[in-house]
Amino acid sequence: MSAARFIARMSLESAIGADLSGVRIRLLEEIDRRGSISQAAKAVPMSYKAAWDAIDTLNNLSAEPLVLRLVGGTNGGGSQLTAYGQSMVAMYRALEGEYQATLDRVASQLGAVGTGDVQGFQQLMRRLRINSSARNQFLGVISALTLGPVEAEVRINIGQHSEIVTVLTLASVESLGLAVGVEVLALVKASAVMLTVEQGLKLSARNQLWGEISVIHPGPVNNEVTLLLPAGRTITAVVTRASCETLGFAPGMAACAFFKASSVILASQV
Repeated sequence: MSAARFIARMSLESAIGADLSGVRIRLLEEIDRRGSISQAAKAVPMSYKAAWDAIDTLNNLSAEPLVLRLVGGTNGGGSQLTAYGQSMVAMYRALEGEYQATLDRVASQLGAVGTGDVQGFQQLMRRLRINSSARNQFLGVISALTLGPVEAEVRINIGQHSEIVTVLTLASVESLGLAVGVEVLALVKASAVMLTVEQGLKLSARNQLWGEISVIHPGPVNNEVTLLLPAGRTITAVVTRASCETLGFAPGMAACAFFKASSVILASQV
């Protein structure tokens, strides 16, 4: 029996699981080549909506934005990779080559391993990979941790002048190993995010992030409205089409995304 062959499908993962996969790398390369997210999505191929979601996720979880969206021009604007984005793509491709070479060397030594063992290993690797359904994922650092008798208030810095607040039980703080300076992933479902365009409105929600509407993805009943936040981060809310029309939502408008502290879920390296 010939030696098992493993094909490199590499992803770069943080300690809490956010990844930069081959499909996303191809998307970044096509954006760099074509200057357009829509054209890059067709070339990958992937849906236009999936491409937008991928760029939002990458920009939110990266230390610096990987893609800049340009406004204006004869074609209504475009997109381009930042210098940081180009360096991430180059590093990925260099590591991928080394990764494949390593897998080839390992595969050449698997003559003593049965086919069932190889398949079991592959199944284990698939099961260990768990993705979150939360639309909004923010990589940040805990800037403040206030302990109470039962619960703790956690503040997470996600970029320039942007902060997320959540409240956790003391048991959760301990089990997640939370402390000031610890890197965490903050998850917020799009359905938990509400929007307003009214300045000075008093809200009870602890989290209030001002930005600019960057894109509206229409649906038959609900629209997905994405705000561009400082430092290139984005946040998406699900809003009914009727509400979007009533409030006059449109790209370029200033808006505030607000959500309760209880709507934020944290993940960290244990």
